[in-house]
Amino acid sequence: MAVSPEKIIVAESAGFCFGVKRSVEIAEKTVTEYGHCASFGPLIHNGDVISFLEHKGLRVLSEVGEVKEGERVIIRAHGVPPEIYSALNAVGAEVIDATCPKVKLIHKIVTKASAEGDLVIIIGMKNHPEVEAISGYCSDCIIAEDPEETKSALFGIVPALGERNICVVSQTTQTRDNYTECCDIIKNMCTNVKIFDTICVATSTRQGEAEKIATECDAVIVIGGKHSANSIHLAEICRRICSDVRFIANADELDMKGLSGAKTVGVTAGASTPSWIIKEVINKMSDEIVNGETIIEEKPAAEKELSFDEMLEETLKPIYNGDKVKGIVAAISGTEVSVDLGAKYSGFIPTSEFTDAGEKVEDVLKVGDEVEGVVVRVNDVEGTAQISKKRLDATRIWSDLEEAVENGQVLEGVVTEENKGGIVVNIKGIRVFVPASQTNLPKDAELAQLLKQAVKLKITEVNKARKRVVGSIRRAAQADRRAQLEKFWDEIEVGKKFKGVVKSLTGYGAFVDIGGVDGMVHVSELSWGRVRQPSEVVSVGDEIEVYVISFDKDKRKISLGYKDPDADPWKIFMNTYKVGDVAKVKIVKLMDFGAFAEVVPGVDGLIHISQIANRRIEKPSEVLSVGDEVEAKITAVDEEKQKISLSIRALSEPAPAEAPAAEESKEDEVVFEITETGEKNGEVEEAVEAVEEAVPDVVAEAEETATVIEAAAAGSAE
Repeated sequence: MAVSPEKIIVAESAGFCFGVKRSVEIAEKTVTEYGHCASFGPLIHNGDVISFLEHKGLRVLSEVGEVKEGERVIIRAHGVPPEIYSALNAVGAEVIDATCPKVKLIHKIVTKASAEGDLVIIIGMKNHPEVEAISGYCSDCIIAEDPEETKSALFGIVPALGERNICVVSQTTQTRDNYTECCDIIKNMCTNVKIFDTICVATSTRQGEAEKIATECDAVIVIGGKHSANSIHLAEICRRICSDVRFIANADELDMKGLSGAKTVGVTAGASTPSWIIKEVINKMSDEIVNGETIIEEKPAAEKELSFDEMLEETLKPIYNGDKVKGIVAAISGTEVSVDLGAKYSGFIPTSEFTDAGEKVEDVLKVGDEVEGVVVRVNDVEGTAQISKKRLDATRIWSDLEEAVENGQVLEGVVTEENKGGIVVNIKGIRVFVPASQTNLPKDAELAQLLKQAVKLKITEVNKARKRVVGSIRRAAQADRRAQLEKFWDEIEVGKKFKGVVKSLTGYGAFVDIGGVDGMVHVSELSWGRVRQPSEVVSVGDEIEVYVISFDKDKRKISLGYKDPDADPWKIFMNTYKVGDVAKVKIVKLMDFGAFAEVVPGVDGLIHISQIANRRIEKPSEVLSVGDEVEAKITAVDEEKQKISLSIRALSEPAPAEAPAAEESKEDEVVFEITETGEKNGEVEEAVEAVEEAVPDVVAEAEETATVIEAAAAGSAE
């Protein structure tokens, strides 16, 4: 007893491609209208479809001699060489061309290449009718099926090619991997190689799905004609991944007994397989369910519930001017884009409707893309329909503009002209007037500077009846600025770095623009060294890197730092020196009570007057001058207050052990304290002045005390 699979997965793209579908539709239409017609060779590679069409009145020809006088002859989807067209015309046949548009494009490529003297290399099956037709348009060509054949074909002729150009195309149903490998060999062996991607998009999609299904399933059923190249390739791809692959033409060839061990079965089909054959295969598996319930997983787009007759009838529905239609790009030429509408008409759109000035249609559109448009002209005799994409776009853009007014949406366009009172912006073909006051330029600025510029604007008025639209660049800029500000304040954090531009300088700092927001760098945060004016460090217009010290979201204030935290002079000093070390210092300032000396740039220490020399001096200037470089010993360091005491005398005359130097009066000791906590320069100067005023009184008192002591000593001696 057979056990059916638990799950059947059907490929979304299984079945007819647009080229095959189009040729079948043409044949169906012809036999319906005239009762009979002929096709040169099998219309497609599917015996069941051919039998169906023969029953309707189609006659398959194998050579031109079989054509009856005046008979209508359909050129199959694979195309034919140019000499067949000539022969058919010579015998008076009425030719109806159903060649796949993608194949037609290859004919144009190789015809042009041959006219320019290029050698054409076709990667495909030698005896396949599509390849035979392509080769008929070449004056000199090589046909190779795989990398080995490609290498062998070129091996003997490469030296004779010289600088001759090589044009490479592929059969539309070729596998991507095989074509890529062949092209790599050609590029390695030849120079001046032009490679064209002529693999059908539908083929690539179908092969990718087949590979995925083969990975997920225990067994795969490939449905297609035995002579169908794309069906053969599907089977090859699946067999590389899945060990159980069945290649069948229809449901009669399906052997359910062989699938007894497969829990999940995948189903895919070639481009020449109609949906009703796929449905028959699935139904056969479903009808033989014995244990449990089989889940059939099909993509909605496959639409496999329609019978073949119903499907053809659906495609024969007429279309009318004004209808909105959707189709697949079948081919692109210099002047028009061919569109498969899935109906009895072949659509075309002028290439100019897809491009602006300077653009190429190939840059914005490719074969296989879906496009929409409005039918503007139907030609029932030729079976064509002219479609306008821009007309549909214009209808949609008016709706979009009306919505933009209501919701305040910002749109983008290009400034196309300057006129009295403002400028005109093109938004998808619609002219939008922007008054000069709404251009976001200064009052007397030249509006011409905006020409050809891409701008953002808000729509303020739409009057479809009068074809009038008014916009404002200024409002869009304001909205953009508000959005940027909100984002800025949401993301700001202490320590975050910004690149900014110095906007202005004041006596106490510099204001820096950090992306639309101004922050202030206090003068104390500009440098670790002494700075009296911000202009000593930065200038207006300078681009600098700053970091956030603090911020207030409510008041919209930011304090920034510019000096490098890693260059903190105090840290450098602490990492370099310790108490007892001798340092070479530079005298930077002289006071009555001592001298200030720079130990490292940005860090000063105090040499008290008592520590300058080993003798009594009245003023430090008796021994030292500003700019002198001397050696001094570090006698004390206060890390918390960042104070340093230095001594020159300690190096020249160490104090005797038996008579230690008397401890200096606390009133006499004045040590300079470096402040890097943000005080203004004025506050530092006031502190220094206070010290200067206090020191003379202290010194005078000490001298008076010394005089009294000396007098007393003299009296005792007498």
